[in-house]
Amino acid sequence: MILAFETSTDVCSVAYQKVEGEIHEKRIQGRSVHSDHLFLFTQALMEEHEFTIDQIENVLVSNGPGSYTGLRIAASAIKGIFFDSEAEILATNTLAGFAASQLEKSGKTVHAIIDARRTHVYHQQFVINASMEAQSEMKVLEIAAFEATLNESDIIVGTGLNRLNPTNLEGIETYSTDVISAQNLIQLFNHQSESEFFEKTDLEALSPNYITSSQVNNSNI
Repeated sequence: MILAFETSTDVCSVAYQKVEGEIHEKRIQGRSVHSDHLFLFTQALMEEHEFTIDQIENVLVSNGPGSYTGLRIAASAIKGIFFDSEAEILATNTLAGFAASQLEKSGKTVHAIIDARRTHVYHQQFVINASMEAQSEMKVLEIAAFEATLNESDIIVGTGLNRLNPTNLEGIETYSTDVISAQNLIQLFNHQSESEFFEKTDLEALSPNYITSSQVNNSNI
């Protein structure tokens, strides 16, 4: 059994996979929704599908980059919920989780982005083949520099799409927050659990991978 948490943006999503493979999700989008809904969604899934925390084998958590507040709330919640659990904790690359929403599109290049304010985005590029592979490191890019990486037939998934120049998006598929979900983390884990996108950790070491404002100021990181 798997429980997954996605709180890196204004989407709050908790997903549960049964032993049989069925995935169920509770999801809401809005400002400051994480602290009110993360525990409620977890409890609701437990009641509806009759499982206990002790039965969860793997915990997947979207671990950044993204909103510091959202990431911190998820990390804190997991430390409380799984305090006495033997579940394996896997901190998951948030941008890989976004790209995983496109796993069925073999041969495609996927750009995962998060609005980093100012004139920047968090960015990482992936290619979808038999497995999903990272083609770049996660970094902060000026929007103009990111747009220069785009090619016709590429896919963009994430937030901040409204800040991009529409003339640079011709022939490019774009997907916004509608596809951001904890289900993506489970699907990526099922697809390739032993990958660079998952880092085994423990409750004490679990800490969000967020980027500071000073790092955003220095877009050459």
